[in-house]
Amino acid sequence: MTLAPVNSEVLRWARERAGVAQEDLAAKFKRLSQWEDGQTQPTLKQAEALARALHVPVGYLFLSEPPEETVPIPDFRTFAGHTVTRPSPNLLDTIYACQERQSWYRNFARVAGEPGLDFVGSASVNMSPETVATRMRESLGFDLAARRECPTWTDALRLFVRQTDEAGILVMVSGIVMSNTSRRLDPTEFRGFALCDLLAPLIFVNGRDSKAAQMFTLAHELAHVWLGASALSNLGAVPNSGFRREEVWCNAVAAELLVPLRALHSELQRNEPLADSLSRLTRIFKVSTLVILRRLLDAGWLTRERFDLAWAQENEQLKKQVRTSSDGGDFYRTTVARVGRRFARALVVSTLEGQTLYRDAFRMLGVKKTETFNNLGREAGVMG
Repeated sequence: MTLAPVNSEVLRWARERAGVAQEDLAAKFKRLSQWEDGQTQPTLKQAEALARALHVPVGYLFLSEPPEETVPIPDFRTFAGHTVTRPSPNLLDTIYACQERQSWYRNFARVAGEPGLDFVGSASVNMSPETVATRMRESLGFDLAARRECPTWTDALRLFVRQTDEAGILVMVSGIVMSNTSRRLDPTEFRGFALCDLLAPLIFVNGRDSKAAQMFTLAHELAHVWLGASALSNLGAVPNSGFRREEVWCNAVAAELLVPLRALHSELQRNEPLADSLSRLTRIFKVSTLVILRRLLDAGWLTRERFDLAWAQENEQLKKQVRTSSDGGDFYRTTVARVGRRFARALVVSTLEGQTLYRDAFRMLGVKKTETFNNLGREAGVMG
């Protein structure tokens, strides 16, 4: 029996990188603690199985020291005011998958002769958020009245995603890595990211977040597209200063896009208790209570002291709420949402025309069977 000369330090790094405790792997890898202490080594087969369990290339386990991994796009994430240094394998694999899809769609768009999108990179942080939000609303056909008529947050989010997709932006909403339901994305690590490109701008929204929070993330990443700046974010609707200028500006644009001050003023009622205002306004604008609080502060309706108290209380309430939505439901609708309708349609068409290998299409869609692929084509509106 040949043992694999893995580096015990790297092995321990790989497990910690994946956020997995030794106890969680004990049933399958009974000698894991001995491997990490350098007392013994696994066989090559065991090393390969461990690498799969930790979502790390098996070659990493043979390195002389743990590699330095960095996010491949500008990282604007913060936690308690500090930069987040270690990306999880789930985050990295999600970015890599989206980069592959974006690269494919860029080539598809070039061959199809699609024009570049003139709104990508059309704004700067020196422009007023109100001006940019107005332009975004016009480009997207973003109708506040239509959103108000949506019966649920889910319906409002679908409308927002569809409007963004029809404007030429690839929108992908998922709470898992590819189609692996055991690899759930953590919204406290990141809420979304934007990959900017004139032909194939892409926005990814963490589907593990609440629907109301996803609305704001999509609006925030849209602001990054208008800046023409790729970025990874987790800031949320917080209005505080002290963060990167781009993030503060994108938040201001997102807030104005979703809840224009003029529209907010027309809905305000004197002497209405704050709790009642929050409940009513969140239903009207289909955003979270945190976004409404932020806009009430912007409108001068709340003092900073009262805002800070209400913000802290709402944050505590949101932390107590159990995430009830799942990655279940209609499989084909969910899968199309994960990769984006625009991308799915283009990929299915290209594959049926013989321009893309089925193998590559299956990988990018996260499916394994031709029947599943065909059904996805029907869901995307390509096949009858």
